[in-house]
Amino acid sequence: MLYLVGGIKGGSGKTTVAVNLAVGLMLAGRDILLVDADDQETATDFCEWRNQRTEGNAGFTAIQLSGQAARNEILRLAEKYQDVVIDTGGRDTNSQRAALTVADVYLVPFNPRSFDIWTISKVSKLVEEAQHLNPNLKAYVFLNRADARGSDNDDAAEALKEVTALTYLDVSLGNRKAYANAATQGMGVMELQPEDKKASAEFAALFNLIIDFEKNVESKVRSNVKSDVKVKG
Repeated sequence: MLYLVGGIKGGSGKTTVAVNLAVGLMLAGRDILLVDADDQETATDFCEWRNQRTEGNAGFTAIQLSGQAARNEILRLAEKYQDVVIDTGGRDTNSQRAALTVADVYLVPFNPRSFDIWTISKVSKLVEEAQHLNPNLKAYVFLNRADARGSDNDDAAEALKEVTALTYLDVSLGNRKAYANAATQGMGVMELQPEDKKASAEFAALFNLIIDFEKNVESKVRSNVKSDVKVKG
């Protein structure tokens, strides 16, 4: 599977989602390629730090690509890996559009804020354009950095549900320090020790929902995710 984490609004936590998705797939026993197609290169920085912390045993391969290479090289390399996770920047870039032409799954996190939600129609249009070239592309949206309380989460969720081109995933990731704490150790939130049970449970729920939506993923992966990841929640 080729997973693309993107959007057109910065600050929604795309890189955090991408690296944690790569770690989750790795924990499920998959051979993973993580592609950093974001000019800010945050995923690359994370992977370099992870390699230092693990003495070169990150558990997955990471590379940088940009522009049309985000399509051409991914197509060439995809056969060597079971899954590919692509992190793109928070803008409508050539890299993101190129990756959309080959991705199986497009994951778009949204913060529950008006400036973020107002971009949903542009994301929907981007997906519809991409599906003309890649009709098998599936697009999922969900809330990231959600509030602990208040009506903003519910209002944002209702707005996301109304867009027919996108499938709303009814799992929210909270605005938790555990993600930053894990990143400073070169880890995914589900690897963090001591464990933040709420953060790991939230990400495991999102992870499993994504996997469950994708019927083409082998049953072995699905069972590994449930046994290895959900237990931590």
